[in-house]
Amino acid sequence: MVGASHPVPPAPGLPPSSVAAASPVVPSPRRPTENDGGSASERVRRWYESVLGWPTAPGEPVRLRTGVRFDVLDVPAGAGYATLERLGRAEQAERAQRAGRAERAGADGAGSPVPGFPVAVQGGRMLLLVAAGAAEELPGLLEWLEWGSLPLDLTAVGTGGLMDAPPAPEPGPAGLPPRPPERDGLRGAAVWLRPPVPGCEVGSSLPALSVPGCAGTALDLARLVHTLATQCHRVRLAASDPPRARPVARVG
Repeated sequence: MVGASHPVPPAPGLPPSSVAAASPVVPSPRRPTENDGGSASERVRRWYESVLGWPTAPGEPVRLRTGVRFDVLDVPAGAGYATLERLGRAEQAERAQRAGRAERAGADGAGSPVPGFPVAVQGGRMLLLVAAGAAEELPGLLEWLEWGSLPLDLTAVGTGGLMDAPPAPEPGPAGLPPRPPERDGLRGAAVWLRPPVPGCEVGSSLPALSVPGCAGTALDLARLVHTLATQCHRVRLAASDPPRARPVARVG
């Protein structure tokens, strides 16, 4: 067997000690561990492919293939943060309402909260992961929501696209990356703002179009797109407004 060590019989005319010195023991092959297996980019690639099951594209830097396990909505970071904040407040209000209805009805629970979906930031942009196929639905969805006639800085990346792979998140105080996203995200390197959780079915949390009559746990894609379009429009209006003059203080 390759890599195993076996005693070598002494050659004629040579003392056993000289044969032992000339025949070093070959160690058995060692399986690479997660910490020392390859370069940093190889470890990142292995984390996405082996732990999450997300396909990557060959070459450097590591990039994730979109349109297979997820699509991406690309918006200005300001609009993205406002959207997440608004959706978070709405979720808390809905959860409180469910709790009140359950208490009045004598139920034990208030229903399952909507799980968070992965979100990354990169170079002043926010990348929101949505269900695969959402990129093809975006134009028609914007028309249906009556946003199709307005120029919005809202794009989708689907089949055949690529997304820069953020570094694999390390355990932190709340499961978040150990350093603030602003350090790298604003410089051009993608970082996770809300990372995917290994061991969980990430696909079930991705926003998707809801099916009538089916109660899902993911955020409805139409609701997300409408909120994103509203915030993108506000960001555009704010950028086009002339700067306001500062009030002049009067000394009486």
